[in-house]
Amino acid sequence: MAWTRDDMAARAAQELQDGFYVNLGIGIPTLVANHIPDGIDVTLQSENGMLGMGPFPFEDEVDADLINAGKQTITELRRTSYFSSADSFAMIRGGHIDLSILGAMEISEGGDIANWMIPKKMVKGMGGAMDLVAGVKRVIVVMDHTNKAGASKLLRKCSLPLTGQACINRVITNLGVFDVVDGGLKVVEIAPDVEMTQIVASTEANLVE
Repeated sequence: MAWTRDDMAARAAQELQDGFYVNLGIGIPTLVANHIPDGIDVTLQSENGMLGMGPFPFEDEVDADLINAGKQTITELRRTSYFSSADSFAMIRGGHIDLSILGAMEISEGGDIANWMIPKKMVKGMGGAMDLVAGVKRVIVVMDHTNKAGASKLLRKCSLPLTGQACINRVITNLGVFDVVDGGLKVVEIAPDVEMTQIVASTEANLVE
């Protein structure tokens, strides 16, 4: 079976290392906060000015003033600190964030990412993704392997406006885990009961050994 959204988030959580400062993008990446492995101490950073985010709240814990960059309610920790968005972006641009886990609409075989707009569709803005892919030490994308029409989201070349070029290190989809290497994407791990033939049929990008 292909991985569910929670499965993908749990797999992405395996990328966390003790002591890391981590930024989670909107969508599936926000679920990573609920799958942090035992014994791993990471600090989650949000570009809207929060350092030290806790997991999503239960219904009786909701505080409408505590939100992440995706406007979802979250919880705080004893060590949580708050500051301006400008300070938050200074952390990102200064290279102080170890890992960013983002969603995407398209990824190219060269590690380009398109995740901020679709032409002719209303968008609120580019968010923090352009800064994240330029300033964070390692960037991982978590997304579905294909779009709603069944077309590959892992492409030879992105068709949508780019967020960044040659900046993605690893991609986790519902079918498996892929590293950006010279010449294309390398299959690192395959989801349970998914066949390699299914990955090949669902991928436009060049797959390398």
